[in-house]
Amino acid sequence: MIEVYYPILFLGFFAALLAVIMVSISILLGRRTDMGKKEEPYECGVEPVGSTRDPIPVKFYMVAILFILFDIEVIFLYPWAVISRQLGLFGFIEMVVFVIILLVGYFYILGRGALKWD
Repeated sequence: MIEVYYPILFLGFFAALLAVIMVSISILLGRRTDMGKKEEPYECGVEPVGSTRDPIPVKFYMVAILFILFDIEVIFLYPWAVISRQLGLFGFIEMVVFVIILLVGYFYILGRGALKWD
């Protein structure tokens, strides 16, 4: 019975071994430079100005949370699309209700101005 898992165990062992080999080669052959610029954060080629303690606007978090929320909701559409013919009219009506609830939420956040960057 355990013979069935040998290929999976071999693949996991091979992947771990390959990762260790690659990191070892990088450490052994890689060039090391001590520069002050290496410790600075890199952001789109713009030189960092100011303190890292500056507050980040709440709008950024709102957009990120809303993106994750609607992205996860759209994931629920994929299984429905795969078996939509098997569900028939009942499945179609349920998904229409689901999409309507999503649209109501979307128009609500648009009306509240959660996506405006003014």
